[in-house]
Amino acid sequence: MRGAYENLFKRVDHVSLTVSDIEKAIDFYTSVMGAELEYRMGPFDAAEMPAEEDGRDWSEAHINVSGARLQIAMLKITDNLSMEMIQYENPVGRQQPAENYDVGSRHLCLEVNNLEEVVAYLSRNGCTAMSAPILMQGAPCPDSKSWYVLDPFDNQLELVEYL
Repeated sequence: MRGAYENLFKRVDHVSLTVSDIEKAIDFYTSVMGAELEYRMGPFDAAEMPAEEDGRDWSEAHINVSGARLQIAMLKITDNLSMEMIQYENPVGRQQPAENYDVGSRHLCLEVNNLEEVVAYLSRNGCTAMSAPILMQGAPCPDSKSWYVLDPFDNQLELVEYL
């Protein structure tokens, strides 16, 4: 029971991934992963928007990135998950994803029907499979096997098949 928090949060709307090349990311996630492009916006440039009353530019005030120029694409990955992709043209950040041990790192986990089949498919389409699957049985979590892969942009994906 969620008690007092029950009516605060309804559902997950989307997750977000910052990418270095939005065109290539859209192409991979639509053509290989079967995502649907829901919409695109931008580029937006903070330099072209009116400053806030306190003097901060729009992007600093709203997304905590001063002087941003960015593009956004929303992709529907599954019926219950959309992923917002953002490419910052300014400022240019690190061009490699955060390491797993970095605070704020993330990964996307997708449930699949046949783990080995999906890993083989993704491997043929530009992904790098990590070591063999992790088998979880008799643990506090549900029985499952998981396999981690890197997408073509070195973002980590986890695939899980519940047993």
